[in-house]
Amino acid sequence: MVTVIKKWGNSLALRIPSALAKDLQLSQGSVVEVTVVKGRMSIKPKKQSQIPLSQMLNGITQNNRHSEHVW
Repeated sequence: MVTVIKKWGNSLALRIPSALAKDLQLSQGSVVEVTVVKGRMSIKPKKQSQIPLSQMLNGITQNNRHSEHVW
């Protein structure tokens, strides 16, 4: 697949065609890892670790718990 790099502010941007984004399950705000090896750029989705809620709740202690805040 061939695509064109465009200017975006002071940076350059690579547009990802929607079909490719769909295949890779990418959407706006997706985190990707960009690496360069031997002059080749690789972009791959960075999987967010999905920690179960129960495990996160087990990490709450009296020492790291925030006080109640009235908004």
